[in-house]
Amino acid sequence: MEQQVLAWITQYGYLAIFFLLVFGIIGLPIPDETLLTFTGYLIYRGNLSLPLAFATALAGSASGITISYALGRSFGLAVLHRYGKYLHLTQDRLNRAHAWFERIGHWALTFGYFIPGVRHLTAYAAGMTEVAPHQFALFAYSGSVLWVSSFLALGYFLGERWQAVEENVDRYLVGISIALAVAIMAYLLWRKWRKR
Repeated sequence: MEQQVLAWITQYGYLAIFFLLVFGIIGLPIPDETLLTFTGYLIYRGNLSLPLAFATALAGSASGITISYALGRSFGLAVLHRYGKYLHLTQDRLNRAHAWFERIGHWALTFGYFIPGVRHLTAYAAGMTEVAPHQFALFAYSGSVLWVSSFLALGYFLGERWQAVEENVDRYLVGISIALAVAIMAYLLWRKWRKR
């Protein structure tokens, strides 16, 4: 799949970047980080224009996350209300999930892009918990700018070495994700213990 994605970008350029990122963010198995890093490398080589590549990648990721949010908002709640009882998702639990998103969940929209698997779920969750569209836009699109900038810059500054380093990026992101999850769990347990 990875080689096919790179071939599409080489052949179709900006159009491929846009549509691959839309489908990748929605949840199809597209190697988004590889795609962006390779795009940064093509900018370095002069095959692509930096402003156009950045705008295309940003539009693709923003469109993908917006579609995910709209799907979560349109169909997610109906599905949860209909089948949630089988998963023990009561109205009280849905209200607590909404309250969590109101307090700190929006940061998951911003930084979830950097955690493999999470960027595909945060927008659906935001839609299902009915996060306000303006709040969703602020945090999700800010995250998109950070994510796209980071990986385009990685490919650009690494130049010819982009592939050697990119192969290890997923490993580092998974490690950071696990460490972050452990830190969050420790904090929540400490907070619960302190309340007692």
